[in-house]
Amino acid sequence: MEIVTRHETFSAQETFDIGKRIGENATPGMVYTLIGDLGVGKTVLTQGVAAGLGIHGPVSSPTFTILQVYDEGRIPFYHFDVYRIGDVSEMDEIGYEDYFYGDGVCFIEWANLIEEILPEHYTEIVIEKNLEKGFDYRLITMTSR
Repeated sequence: MEIVTRHETFSAQETFDIGKRIGENATPGMVYTLIGDLGVGKTVLTQGVAAGLGIHGPVSSPTFTILQVYDEGRIPFYHFDVYRIGDVSEMDEIGYEDYFYGDGVCFIEWANLIEEILPEHYTEIVIEKNLEKGFDYRLITMTSR
């Protein structure tokens, strides 16, 4: 495990901007996992990624659908939210391999719940709050795995 980058943000806009840079630099086949408590900014970061990929429509967390596919950007964007997965076999039912190993970029929220099926190589993004540094403070750590 190697830390790729560490960012401190002090507003939702700064978190969005980091996501946008990720999207601008993303290439087909990249997989990102997104770890963080409820309300920490995972959706804001994901909206930034979508903007960086050239997706202009609304982007929200697919909590109840597990997967949202966005095809209108420069490359497809596959946004998973596996928070409500009861068993990892549910991922087979939606054909996760087609997305994990496809021609787009995957963002997987709550990926720690499906660790056993993650690809061999991916980038883990952990978002953490620290209220001592301010209500909107976030530490975003990206680790290559």
